[in-house]
Amino acid sequence: MAREPVIRSDQAAADADDSAVRPAGEIVEASQDDELRPARLDDVVGQADVVERIRILLQAARKRREPLGHLLLDGPPGLGKTTLAMVIPRELGTEFQITSGPSLSAPKDLLPYLTNASEGSVLFIDEIHRLPAAVEEFIYPAMEDFRVDITLGDGLSARTINMKLQPFTIIGATTRSGMLTAPLRDRFVSREHLTFYSQDELTTIVQKNARKLHSAITQDAAAEIALRSRGTPRKANNWLRWARDFADARADGTITLDVARAALEMKAVDHLGLEELDRRYLETILSVFTGGPAGIQAIAHTMNLPADTLEDEIEPYLLRQGLIQRTPRGRMLTARAFEHLGRTPPDSSQPVSESERSSRLF
Repeated sequence: MAREPVIRSDQAAADADDSAVRPAGEIVEASQDDELRPARLDDVVGQADVVERIRILLQAARKRREPLGHLLLDGPPGLGKTTLAMVIPRELGTEFQITSGPSLSAPKDLLPYLTNASEGSVLFIDEIHRLPAAVEEFIYPAMEDFRVDITLGDGLSARTINMKLQPFTIIGATTRSGMLTAPLRDRFVSREHLTFYSQDELTTIVQKNARKLHSAITQDAAAEIALRSRGTPRKANNWLRWARDFADARADGTITLDVARAALEMKAVDHLGLEELDRRYLETILSVFTGGPAGIQAIAHTMNLPADTLEDEIEPYLLRQGLIQRTPRGRMLTARAFEHLGRTPPDSSQPVSESERSSRLF
């Protein structure tokens, strides 16, 4: 029977030094997310194709008694990359270390993780696309040949020590795979892309996690929370916790359909999963720019928000829902956005003057 993995973490980037890795045997205290994470691969809901391919990799590694090949997980935030990374060492019964790209500012920050890696253990690097170039180059021989080259001294007296490492596995997670350099990306034996979840899958996740939280929930309430969760388990878990708090404070503790709707309406989450800032974005384009086109900088200044906040946090979901269009002339509302806001789309046959078009853009 496989033993439970020892989980080790750097805990905080500011504390990272040569002794950053926790001693073997110390277990990281479970966070709120950890209490809802599946413990085994059989407990994972959704991502069926990805899970099946990972299952094959695990079975092959166990059969050959070899370390699992390096694995890269990519996809939008909140879809379960960390969850899968934590399930894998449990399935293998190996030790597990956790760190992140931003916390590894120099090769010396990575060295303790590599030297403490036992045979077959797993090192999980979250946000791996944010590794500095020096750290990335330092990790190449560790991934390929399980060795590191350490330079001691300077100038003519400098010498290099070649240190052998135990064969281990690196699991990298990234939300921006395009920012990975080709040499790093190609060193991962397997790569899996996680996609958004269906409403049925999220409903199952909500029901399972409600039981873990010892909270009663009806089927239609779970479906309602899933409907407004943007296809993302993390968002579904957040709304579930809020609905549980609302039910305990304003109802009898049971999350019914009416309770779930009242809780989400208090959070200003509508049936499409749009939140207050999302609707404010749409209403700004509608009221100020008459539906667009409008330049992103103009919208950002009007809303008094940074343009990168709009591009990174608000626009991706609106684009996925078909509520806005990005055109060479600027952002435009679609017919579905007008319908969602309860307004009639403008008559496209009416000409727009050049001065009006310029004012919208700039």
